Amino acid sequence: MSPARTARALARETITREIIDSARARLTVDGAAALSLRAVARDVEMVSSAVYRYFPSRDALLTALLIEAYDELGAAVEAAEAAVADRTDHAARWLATFRAARTWCVAHPGEFGLLYGTPVPGYAAPRDTVTPATRVVRVIVRIVGDAYAAGARPAAAPSSENAPGTVASALVFIKEHGLMRESDLSDEALPETVRRTLMAWTTLFGTISFELFGHLVGSVDDPDAWFDDVARRLGADLGIVGASG
Repeated sequence: MSPARTARALARETITREIIDSARARLTVDGAAALSLRAVARDVEMVSSAVYRYFPSRDALLTALLIEAYDELGAAVEAAEAAVADRTDHAARWLATFRAARTWCVAHPGEFGLLYGTPVPGYAAPRDTVTPATRVVRVIVRIVGDAYAAGARPAAAPSSENAPGTVASALVFIKEHGLMRESDLSDEALPETVRRTLMAWTTLFGTISFELFGHLVGSVDDPDAWFDDVARRLGADLGIVGASG
């Protein structure tokens, strides 16, 4: 690559970064639904037509924001979980994962609103957002899989005629991504474990949502302690976190 081309590439990367940073700042102020390329163009002191050379539409910019935010959240969670030295301490890995997710989300409320808030009218996320979006749940499933392989089992659950079929897609996902041992996939107890795992995943972000959108005010005095209590109870529901966890 020639020096001139290299300079152009670096300039493009710099401007693209400025556009994305401005858009992320506007997520916090305006929300995802109100994001506009014109407003972002003003922030970076460009004419709107110039911004379109970097992002051909608002949807293209939203997709870039989604992918970056999902990847940042996923990386934060993966790093926290990997930092637990004792890989057999599934409870510690579980709590580290949940705490890291909350820490990132609380620090990035605008991005959280884009990822887990009200869908943006008229926007449909493309397939290339799926892999970044599943980074957190893959960490959760791996912890559950390791605990399951070590003998952990969920607490007894009420019977349900439709229960086995409700997690068929999740079981396929687990198998395709190699998130559990092949020998465990035929265990009769596995579907219930997968159901509890999905409940934990949705409760994780539901609890964070309640905190960020102010729904815990007047009910919860200590959000930190409340979140840890929720995380521990979800882990206990799966047989991962014990009474002393």
